[in-house]
Amino acid sequence: MSSFQGRDILSIRDLSRADIELVLKAAKKMVPVAAGSRRSKSLEGKILATLFYEPSTRTRLSFESAMARLGGRVLGFSGTEGTSVQKGETLADTIRMVESYSDAIVLRHPQEGAARLAAEFTERPVINAGDGAGQHPTQTLLDLYTIWDEKGSIEGQNVTLVGDLRYGRTVHSLTYALAELGAHLTFVSPPTLEMPREILEHVKERGLAFRTAHRLEEVMRDSDVLYVTRIQKERFPDPQEYEEVAGSYRVDEAILRDAKRGLIIMHPLPRLSEIAPEVDRTKHAVYFKQASNALPVRMALLDLILGGGE
Repeated sequence: MSSFQGRDILSIRDLSRADIELVLKAAKKMVPVAAGSRRSKSLEGKILATLFYEPSTRTRLSFESAMARLGGRVLGFSGTEGTSVQKGETLADTIRMVESYSDAIVLRHPQEGAARLAAEFTERPVINAGDGAGQHPTQTLLDLYTIWDEKGSIEGQNVTLVGDLRYGRTVHSLTYALAELGAHLTFVSPPTLEMPREILEHVKERGLAFRTAHRLEEVMRDSDVLYVTRIQKERFPDPQEYEEVAGSYRVDEAILRDAKRGLIIMHPLPRLSEIAPEVDRTKHAVYFKQASNALPVRMALLDLILGGGE
């Protein structure tokens, strides 16, 4: 029986190094099933509830596709219009009700901590698909899978995280996981958007060296992985502050002249102007492949949790 069977996936920090490695290996085996060249009925008869209190395209559709590719079914909502949430139903009551219709619950919610709260009200496994500025563990797993699949390992890679490191939930979760897996970290951001201190302290506690910079040019030639994030306008209380940092970083062909031949460029998408379209044609760009890796990774997770796959 898998150590994942029936388990909640609320934060990447709940997973050990061995857990993460198990998911990555299981995801690799799912690639042909995800592509439709092999069929699987491992979750036939199982039902996944997708409760999206916030809009989402990639996360919701990839979970639905993952369940369908494994022979299971999906029910749920995207946005709360037309649901009892509009009548004031609490999250706890919605979870208790949905529990009787499904075998596992995927939840996206605007409030930080909502997934952990939901897990207390049900015996069914809960997968956190993003809670406010908190955690998004399955995004982190597909990011780790992309690095592992492209580079052959995570340990010892020089990973540079660029952009909004203060508010971006993807980079927070990813930093914890990369520290756990022994990567070398570099943080590049405007002075007002630096990585929160408690996360840097955690990296130090793992005994790992890291560097911080404000200019991308300083770190390009040492980077194996460049993880670019958009600076999110919606997170800024002051529009003026946003305008000051909005165009801080742009990855284009000029800046890539200093790059290692094997550098990979990642982005959780959607992107704005932080990666020039000309970069899409280069061998460095893996962000669309990264997005498609969501499918085998989420399939592996669902199979481990609901099917007991190993």
